[in-house]
Amino acid sequence: MTSIIPAIDIIGGKCVRLTQGDYDRRSEYGDPIDMARAFEDAGCQRLHLVDLDGAKASHIVNYRTLESIATRTSLVIDFGGGVKSDDDIRIAFDSGAAMVTGGSVAVKQPDMMQRWIEKYGNGRIILGADARNGKVATNGWHEDSELDVVNFIAEYIDKGITQAICTDIACDGTLQGPSVELYSKIIERCHDLLLIASGGIGSMADVEALDKIGIKQVIVGKAIYEGKISLKEIEHLNLT
Repeated sequence: MTSIIPAIDIIGGKCVRLTQGDYDRRSEYGDPIDMARAFEDAGCQRLHLVDLDGAKASHIVNYRTLESIATRTSLVIDFGGGVKSDDDIRIAFDSGAAMVTGGSVAVKQPDMMQRWIEKYGNGRIILGADARNGKVATNGWHEDSELDVVNFIAEYIDKGITQAICTDIACDGTLQGPSVELYSKIIERCHDLLLIASGGIGSMADVEALDKIGIKQVIVGKAIYEGKISLKEIEHLNLT
């Protein structure tokens, strides 16, 4: 069964969720440390943590929150948002991230991304491949590129990447279901990739639909916060 990776997005030190990446359409859900502990209590071992302030500022901002979660829980944290320099990635790892997701940097500074893969290993560097209408979007989804997302991921597999997070921006935060068609295309092209799906999950039925096409891990945020998927359901899944 596909495993659920809970997500915490941070703005101003608070746990938030955006709709389709729009900073003006956000809901707040309290303290991220309390939320992380609740996920840990539900049997989760992994956390997807995104610094939305960092994504907007183009440098890491909420590293203190990362550090607090890393020191107060045993969660394995993959961290993203604003990691665009050697200093940023050093701060992220020093603050407790087990893995770092490179999105904008993978598009705009591919040499740096390649250097990170070689320095830290492909087990610690995740490719961020967020898409709008099949094209890669960057800078907190504020900029669109002409890069086909499937080709983009395939090219990074040749560079050593073994895992990628792909969010279909049109689905994100809508609770209307994930982009099964897009993920199917990626899986068909990139057989050896660990593809982590993100965006649109509104129920356990959506998780099951992704399981059927071969997705092994899915990031879930708003569905948890809005009670569409309960912590008890996640705990039950973690026990099976």
